[in-house]
Amino acid sequence: MSMKLLLRIAAAFIAAWIVFCAAIGIIATEWALHPGRRLLEANSVALAHIIAERNHAEFSEVSVRANDGTTLRGWSLRPLQSNGDAVILLHGQADNRAGMLGNAELLLRHGYAVLLPDARAHGASGGDLATYGVKEAGDLRLWYDWVKRSESPRCIDGLGESMGAAILLQSLPITPGFCAVVAESSFASFREASYDRLGERLNAGSWAGRTLLRPAVEAGFLYARWKYAVDFEKASPENAVAASSIPVLLIHGLKDTNLPARHSEIIMMHSRVGNHFISLWEPAEADHCGAAGAYPAEYERRVLNWFSSHDMKFAGSPLTALRSDPASAASPGRGTRPASARPSADVARWRGPSLRSGRVGHQLLRAGPPSHRSGSDASKL
Repeated sequence: MSMKLLLRIAAAFIAAWIVFCAAIGIIATEWALHPGRRLLEANSVALAHIIAERNHAEFSEVSVRANDGTTLRGWSLRPLQSNGDAVILLHGQADNRAGMLGNAELLLRHGYAVLLPDARAHGASGGDLATYGVKEAGDLRLWYDWVKRSESPRCIDGLGESMGAAILLQSLPITPGFCAVVAESSFASFREASYDRLGERLNAGSWAGRTLLRPAVEAGFLYARWKYAVDFEKASPENAVAASSIPVLLIHGLKDTNLPARHSEIIMMHSRVGNHFISLWEPAEADHCGAAGAYPAEYERRVLNWFSSHDMKFAGSPLTALRSDPASAASPGRGTRPASARPSADVARWRGPSLRSGRVGHQLLRAGPPSHRSGSDASKL
């Protein structure tokens, strides 16, 4: 076989591969932008009312209008015996506000007012496209302003899971008023997540997305910009956190196969210089958004401690409130050091011990195997 013929075959193969990858990229982008809407069910609404009644909280349906005219809807639950602070809870992809009711009850029990919004193109909110923070970060700023006007809290904190965590982190540069946030199972950037997603199709790691399937990623990004004017390069929690000084607690289970813990580690390392109040907890037996299921008591302690310590600092409390208590900060397993971290599972009836103090600053924590499991939420995307 002549060299000229070999070159023609190789060129034809490469061209076919590029066309194939482009088709994959376009299909994957359409799926990402239209993830499917999970509508609120009657039993979810009933559960929300039960949780409000059980925790002596006022329940109300609320809405705001986004800058592009999209109506965004959510629930507001305000305890009659409030601690003066509020938390905005953000759900994952293809979920809705009901997925955060477990976190809502946890926080209500400790006196926090909570807001549970549906992301655009999710639940009862309007919008046809999910943009993974490109537009949602601005939506969150509107919700923040609504809480500030309506509740007049001392502090407003944020807690998000998966896509909700990524949206929360991307909002920090344009919503600098947050006292502290907790983000579980976030992606580092939409590009990095795309490498993982496409690599999964070959039963390989992100290396496949970076190399063999790289044309699919590039085609998908170009297609989103051309057809929908959505620039996925802007969906970058790692850049947003690096540009912010708001205290951030990252949680990422080491058994997460949906978005590997590498994503939160990237955010952590990229943010070390600019943000001196960032911490990462990596529970060994937790999967995607499963820290509360794998380590319920530890999860509650770390989340509440993160909020309360930074909220007290914001309110002018003594700095001693931020000091570490090694005895109370010990993890339920081996290989942990004192620290604080944040929650992320839908366990509506779960109870855990109240929190004590922990340390703030740069911390990378790996929890050992838990002594028990109460189930994990691996369905969150």
